[in-house]
Amino acid sequence: MRHGLANKKLNRTSEHRKALLKNMLNSLIKYEQIKTTLPKAKFLKPQADKIITLGKKETLQTTKLLVSKLQDIKSANKVKKTLSKRYVNRKGGYTRIIKAGFRYGDNAPMAIIEFVDRDVEAKRINKNKKDTSKESPKTEEKKQVTA
Repeated sequence: MRHGLANKKLNRTSEHRKALLKNMLNSLIKYEQIKTTLPKAKFLKPQADKIITLGKKETLQTTKLLVSKLQDIKSANKVKKTLSKRYVNRKGGYTRIIKAGFRYGDNAPMAIIEFVDRDVEAKRINKNKKDTSKESPKTEEKKQVTA
């Protein structure tokens, strides 16, 4: 029986679950929309709402709590400066879950979790593409030698 147990285990150890939650929170704050499985999205939603509510309070203690929970200063600053200002008149319900069908390989239910009134341009921030202009000097020397 599951009487009084706090959260879903998601078939992970507690350390893995904490790291998964932290990484998903940082990605959600950075991109304002992520695609994941439905149980993970349901696990993430209350935590994201708590982070935004915590960011709305303007004290040093809440800033330290945000940095300790997110382990990322950029994400904590975005919560304090932009997201808390965006939702200043909203009392809760900062995120929504949209069901997105089933994954091809294992038929897992997929979902999109996003902030209400999200910034559409935030999805394009910092996509990992190899930048050829920032090559090391050694690779440039190798190109000159082979040419």
